[in-house]
Amino acid sequence: MNVLFSRKTLTAFGLALPLAASSLYAPALMAQMGPGPRGGGPPLDRALAAGRHGRWWDNPATAQQIGITSQQQAKMDSIFQEHRLKLIDMQGALEKQETILEPLLQPSQLDKSKVLSQIDAVADARAALEKANARMLLDLREVLSPEQWQKLQAIAPMPPMRGPDFRHHGPGGPGDGPPPPPAPPQQ
Repeated sequence: MNVLFSRKTLTAFGLALPLAASSLYAPALMAQMGPGPRGGGPPLDRALAAGRHGRWWDNPATAQQIGITSQQQAKMDSIFQEHRLKLIDMQGALEKQETILEPLLQPSQLDKSKVLSQIDAVADARAALEKANARMLLDLREVLSPEQWQKLQAIAPMPPMRGPDFRHHGPGGPGDGPPPPPAPPQQ
């Protein structure tokens, strides 16, 4: 039996399939690739990463360069651990929603309302994860003094957050990320 698709069905499928494919495979691909040498991600995330991944404040050279005290390190470790468990759960929730979406895109006749509803669920889970991550980064930033924040900015400057290129991430682009911090002076 020959099935003819309407323009609306083809358009919905054409829009939903790339979105679903990118939401399903991009996280796995990024996890396999690991963190890039030049950064990436949201500007606050890049600035707080300071060329390091994870707990950069525990790196002796970076901590000394910025002037982080042992009390600040302990507070940042506590914030990181407190938020980390929530972020792990939220990442799992996002993966669950993406897993639910995948089989909805398999049939030749899509149930557009179910697909769109599940795309919304994926987007909501992703937004919740991004918000939780931003809250953690803001909590970490609040531990730093204004002077320490300026030093961190000098190591990992944030690009302006306006204009059409704000979301562009790539070599040489506004979201390219900072170079690694300079090596500590040799004595």
